[in-house]
Amino acid sequence: MRVDIVERPEELAASSGSDPGPSEVVLHLAFEDRPDVPGLSVAPTPSAGAHGRISLLYGAPGERHAAIVGLGGALRLDAERLRRAAGCAARAVGREGYAAAAVDLGAAEDRLDAEACVQAWVEGWLLGSYAFNRYKKEAEPGAVSSLRLRIGGADGQTAARYAEKAQLRAESTMLARDWCNEPANVMTPERLVEEIERRFADYPDVSVRVYRGDDLAAFGMNGLLAVGQGSRHAPALVELIYAPDPTLPLTALVGKGMTFDMGGMNVKTGRDLSEARFDMGGACAVAGALDLLARGGAAARVAALIAVADNVPGSGAMLPSSIVRYPNGLTVQVGNTDAEGRLILADALLHAQRLGASEIVDIATLTGSVGQALGLRVSGVWGDAAVTEALRTCGESCGDRVWPMPLVDDDEELLRSSYADLSNIGSSAYGGACTAALFLRRFVGDGVRWAHIDMANTVQSPADRGYEAAGATGFGVRLLADYIERAFGQRPGRGADTL
Repeated sequence: MRVDIVERPEELAASSGSDPGPSEVVLHLAFEDRPDVPGLSVAPTPSAGAHGRISLLYGAPGERHAAIVGLGGALRLDAERLRRAAGCAARAVGREGYAAAAVDLGAAEDRLDAEACVQAWVEGWLLGSYAFNRYKKEAEPGAVSSLRLRIGGADGQTAARYAEKAQLRAESTMLARDWCNEPANVMTPERLVEEIERRFADYPDVSVRVYRGDDLAAFGMNGLLAVGQGSRHAPALVELIYAPDPTLPLTALVGKGMTFDMGGMNVKTGRDLSEARFDMGGACAVAGALDLLARGGAAARVAALIAVADNVPGSGAMLPSSIVRYPNGLTVQVGNTDAEGRLILADALLHAQRLGASEIVDIATLTGSVGQALGLRVSGVWGDAAVTEALRTCGESCGDRVWPMPLVDDDEELLRSSYADLSNIGSSAYGGACTAALFLRRFVGDGVRWAHIDMANTVQSPADRGYEAAGATGFGVRLLADYIERAFGQRPGRGADTL
């Protein structure tokens, strides 16, 4: 999508220079507690300013169309609320079939600086325009191809850089959405590995290595081998190293890539099992974050480790009561084959330390119980207090919200096994997300900072809302990228501000 920055209201509608043409619809921002809408020739209804409300105003023949975008209360406006309103607007405008749109961001500049307004609006607009329709014969009307923004308080070139930054962020998030939305017969473990290899093949500062078969056995990645043994699709561990400066300390991002989780021999039951394909959301988040960091030229050193497998029942599938041995000496008895994510994450956590990572953040669709605690909009995070708080702060800013959760040492007894060091499932019906985090902690060595994000409740949206489309959300891409940028001191990368 083409984005142009203008500084005067009269430039919103007119075409000039190399512009593709005049805007077909001009959007005006409205607050529910402020009756006046600058630039609008009609009085809005009292409800027009409600957050996310889009009111289309059709002009007479020969006149330009307009729309009112509700931002809610003026004092509550922040970058995330502006992003969500932009997503709603993009969907409404796209459904009308407009090719060129313009928006006056002046009203939002009362609460946010101009650069933040531009970045939030473009990011939200692009994410809100997203649709996964590659398998439809007749796709619905698409997104606009040209967007013109008016700002008042920033240099046009600076604003344009923020718009470019927003486009990078949206594109990497949409990459994660695309991969996660693919049907199970397309996005197999082999296909996911191929997509990752293809995506990062030409990135100059990224090296790619894939561990399969004998390599997995040689490194003792027995969790992957055990979980994947029931599928005709072989498991793998993908290692991506982004190191423009090899002297920096290494941070590892670990993602769960279960391309389809049928539960293994403890087979899942439910109304819509197609959602089992979203169990690769953590892998997509990690890949998307590394994509964003690498394309933005972030000054960081990151290992992205993606554990890939299918968890399906079959004649060779892992059985309940099986025992898995790990290279750190721990043995795990499989109390439930549907608690497979922690088995493969354990392999990746140990490999991250083998690579020398001083800090690890893992992200996974790990437990249903996290949603019982936090609902469907906020993920849980466990681990090092400084890391979890930094992730919470990043999430509040970018919209991928997380909330710190407790690690209660006494609850480790819930993972006790009569035949092995650990069971892969807790013995209590309560606190499943917390016991899963405790399980993972056993695979992190002393002196390594670690945090675990359970995103099972935020990996998908049940319906179009804000800048999220029904289906995969791409949760975690911007969160992890922002965290890495901040962890490495917000040092600017190639030719840009920090992400």
